[in-house]
Amino acid sequence: MSRATVLPGDPPGGRRAMAVWGIGVSVYFVAVIFRTSLGVAGLDAADRFHVNASALSTFSILQLLVYAGMQIPVGLLVDRLGTKKVLTLGVVLFTAGQLGFAFSPSYGTALASRALLGCGDAMTFISVLRLGTRWFPARRGPLVAQLAGLAGMAGNLVSTLLLARLLHGVGWTAAFAGSALAGVVVLVLLLLFLKDHPEGHEPEPFPHRGAAYVRRQIAASWREPGTRLGLWVHFTTQFPAMVFLLLWGLPFLVEAQGLSRAVAGELLTLVVLSNMVVGLVYGQIVARHHEARLPLALGTVGATALLWAATLVYPGERAPMWLLIVLCVVLGSCGPASMLGFDFARPANPPERQGTASGITNMGGFVASMTTLFAVGVLLDATGDNYTIAFSSVFVLQALGVSQILRLRGRAARRERERLVASRVETVHVPA
Repeated sequence: MSRATVLPGDPPGGRRAMAVWGIGVSVYFVAVIFRTSLGVAGLDAADRFHVNASALSTFSILQLLVYAGMQIPVGLLVDRLGTKKVLTLGVVLFTAGQLGFAFSPSYGTALASRALLGCGDAMTFISVLRLGTRWFPARRGPLVAQLAGLAGMAGNLVSTLLLARLLHGVGWTAAFAGSALAGVVVLVLLLLFLKDHPEGHEPEPFPHRGAAYVRRQIAASWREPGTRLGLWVHFTTQFPAMVFLLLWGLPFLVEAQGLSRAVAGELLTLVVLSNMVVGLVYGQIVARHHEARLPLALGTVGATALLWAATLVYPGERAPMWLLIVLCVVLGSCGPASMLGFDFARPANPPERQGTASGITNMGGFVASMTTLFAVGVLLDATGDNYTIAFSSVFVLQALGVSQILRLRGRAARRERERLVASRVETVHVPA
């Protein structure tokens, strides 16, 4: 009789898991549409609210500030309350934020709406990651995480293609208010069909133990080198594409490179399409070769830095189209590379800390994005819209992130090997 190795308590996966997980992913898909909607409306927002580059960047900075600040609280909430309750609250908040943005009469109310949207958005991705760990076997973790990221990029694609056309077809209010209906649809699906876990795989009870327990939970996650390595991988890889797609890509391509809005939109779409393809490739590679995580992450950072430098210092007034195309293809690898951060944090923490560890990791890229969005806006105003100087801030954060990755990689690898040995001791063998 053959024997199959099964981790204790591993969920079964299967079609039911795909259906339930798909509902959670649809919530994240809509959240990303709302999150990135400003990326195609940046120039329109500047005209609508009569603001300069620094004030325009404040929209995205505030949204990401709220998002990043919510990551650890959301991780704790997911560990304590479960996925369904946290996702439900998130949908209500980000739908209200998108609707408020549609009808905002002033810059101040628009800022408040983006903050509300960021708060709801912050509750989605960690919840979807937790849903995946509850419904799929651990060995599927890297691929499931990349597929979740792929769904997010599909949301970005919808924002880039559909919302941009709606915006210039039916106007600001109708476009943003109409898109808010997608939030209502996923809320109904969520309430009717989503379950936190399959039958027979209920988590251990999570009693309320006060603030001291919360602090210990956070501290225990942070002490793990894998959690910190995951944070810095996420920090270093995600932000170049995030900054490009979320706000500054369209102005850079139109104002600095002299492209039409239509052509610039096509290049933004190329970033998203590249992300989707690379996400599938990275997911398959890491699922088969776990040791490929760090080379993929560092290789992505190096390629991104090289292409940014080539674009910014290209001799002549503007970079050639072929170079902009290659830049956008390489930027598309940033999102999948950032997902590798979770593949360092996940095995470093027990199930009861997965939400907290994911929250810590997920802060990385959004803190970097927020910092760069602010730096680019300030430098553009200070230099008279010199995009070469403004986008050079990307290299500073990349250098910081790479230094931390190299510092932590050895400790994280040793700790992961120790956990792997311990898990093999606990492995059970059942008849196939």
